[in-house]
Amino acid sequence: MSLFSPTTVGAVDVRNRVSLAPMTRLRAAEDGVPGPIVAKYYAQRAGIGLLVTEGVFPSAESRAYPGQPGIVTDAQAAGWAKVADAVHAEGGTVFMQLMNGGRVTHPDITGTDRIVAPSAIAIQGDTRLADGTKVAYAVPHALETSELPIVRDEFVAAARRAVDAGLDGVELHSANGYLLHEFLSPASNQRTDEYGGSPEARARFVIEVAQAVSAEIGAERVGIRISPAHNIQDVWEKDEAETRATYEALVSALAPLGLAYLSVLHADPASELIQDLRRTFGGTFIVNSGFSSVTTRDEAVSVVEDDIADLVAVGRPAIANPDLVTRWEQNASENEVDQASVYGGGERGYTDYPFLQG
Repeated sequence: MSLFSPTTVGAVDVRNRVSLAPMTRLRAAEDGVPGPIVAKYYAQRAGIGLLVTEGVFPSAESRAYPGQPGIVTDAQAAGWAKVADAVHAEGGTVFMQLMNGGRVTHPDITGTDRIVAPSAIAIQGDTRLADGTKVAYAVPHALETSELPIVRDEFVAAARRAVDAGLDGVELHSANGYLLHEFLSPASNQRTDEYGGSPEARARFVIEVAQAVSAEIGAERVGIRISPAHNIQDVWEKDEAETRATYEALVSALAPLGLAYLSVLHADPASELIQDLRRTFGGTFIVNSGFSSVTTRDEAVSVVEDDIADLVAVGRPAIANPDLVTRWEQNASENEVDQASVYGGGERGYTDYPFLQG
């Protein structure tokens, strides 16, 4: 296998084995509508085999950040239809990451009376409002057992809207401390019903969401992202045996669904745990080494050639280099990321990075 060879991801063919990692960019309008600048950004990167969008909120109370786009209203769906059209016009493939922020937000961001989580445990620390004010994270409402189908169905409805808008599929964000990940960890899930108390019970809600979304739009259009032991936003998974048991329970239940892919964020994708999960899943496998390191060309090439994964999710290099795959194919120099413009703003640091000349 070569990083630059085509492959199939679920129901779609992709031109290479590079994937755009889902990255928070916060360029949507106040009403959560992705505008022309967002369509331009993703279309510029259509040479990457599989584009995965930033996290998109499926309900008002699940919005995590000001500037985050949604897929709740007709206007938001229409905005995403233009993104999909722009990407497809350039021959690209794009999945939408569906992300319920869970407790990683504040009512002053969501505009709702509450925020939700598996248990009423707040994150320690502050979040930033639209005006730049810092406020302490709020104590979330612990979802009642009877409320879980409502949250599940928000994912289902969002997936339907995304596919109807022309997106090629969706990715369920079950990583990085957001709602689905919160259910997986005993640090954030201290429930005593059938959705907490054991690895199998903590995995139950994520499994049910994946099953329901797959039934709605087809499993071949559904990917899922996990981050075992990533330890972020107070979702701690430090007990190796407990972590292994939780993710084995999760992936074992997902395997029969025939999902488009499993994407894993982990500091060591070649580790025994991650490769065991790959074998259990049995389908297309994507890896990303995480926030602490930048994926280099040589690393990406070796991940595929050494059969550590089928695709490599790339973050910051793809922000700064819209023609990243071309640069890597030619072993050309790369633009550096303007870190100050990563989270929010306008064209600067978003759509103004130069392409290779000639």
